[in-house]
Amino acid sequence: MLDGKNILITGGTGSFGKQFVKTILKQYKPNKIIIYSRDELKQYEMAQRFNDPCMRYFIGDVRDLPRMEKAMNGVDYVVHAAALKHVPIAEYNPMEAIKTNINGAQNVIDAALRCGISKVIALSTDKAASPINLYGATKLASDKLFVAANNITGGKPIQFSVVRYGNVMGSRGSVIPFFQKLLDEGAKELPITDDRMTRFWITLQEGVDFVLKNFERMHGGEIFIPKIPSMKVIDVATAMAPNLPHKIVGIRPGEKMHEVMCPRDDSHLTLEFHDHYVIKPTIQFTHTIDYTLNNCGEVGIPVEYGFKYSSETNTEWLSPETLLEKIALTQSEEK
Repeated sequence: MLDGKNILITGGTGSFGKQFVKTILKQYKPNKIIIYSRDELKQYEMAQRFNDPCMRYFIGDVRDLPRMEKAMNGVDYVVHAAALKHVPIAEYNPMEAIKTNINGAQNVIDAALRCGISKVIALSTDKAASPINLYGATKLASDKLFVAANNITGGKPIQFSVVRYGNVMGSRGSVIPFFQKLLDEGAKELPITDDRMTRFWITLQEGVDFVLKNFERMHGGEIFIPKIPSMKVIDVATAMAPNLPHKIVGIRPGEKMHEVMCPRDDSHLTLEFHDHYVIKPTIQFTHTIDYTLNNCGEVGIPVEYGFKYSSETNTEWLSPETLLEKIALTQSEEK
């Protein structure tokens, strides 16, 4: 699928970008992989690890449309991973989150349309479903932009879709690296926001594999959501440090007690496949698409009215043993 192709990743120096590049180099023979991000130090450090002849490192910000157009020239596939994603920081700096997560998303769309990109997948988050914090609200707006972009292609053969998933175990800002850092520093207790809090969990590699598969599946306009397990945050802490006590510190600004990936209000648009869900567009496109059959031949069926895919009521839960196995696997993949 990606052999001989040119692929650009916005925010490509992040955790996802590194694992995505590692996977592509292992499984395919791309012509170019372009890392588009604004931090020169992170690009320099990444280039020391990923120095394959196909690698390109392009300094730029998604807020800068002309720069994005230059970076996308001749590109086939785009993964949009750039975002301001720390919930409390977005709460305190709302306009900056809007500039990157919403205006930046529109710039990605405009550049892709002008440069003749074939397929674009934007990474979203469970926080975009029924959002209560600014980060989630900006990502919901971003999701809507990418879905609606399929209606302004002007007949060009370009598709835009969204991938939405939960907490990534190895990503910066996730609670697991935070707990591990405290343990490495000799912490005598672990802080817990609330002992009832639950989250969806996915590994970096699982997230990368899901994105790659959806490049094959996509018609354009879908929000793809993987079926992944839940776990209480307090159980994560207990699994990582069974002998340490916990300190309840209260929910941070903008945090939810539980996360939702398929809201109840979207149940009439939601299709269930064997290992994922698809939320169909709320708007009508100028062309008819049968989302019940994807381009891999997989068949989805409508969920019951009122269905909600929530970390609290999920039917699949991580055991402490499986969590530790996944953490160990993630750490080994990062080396």
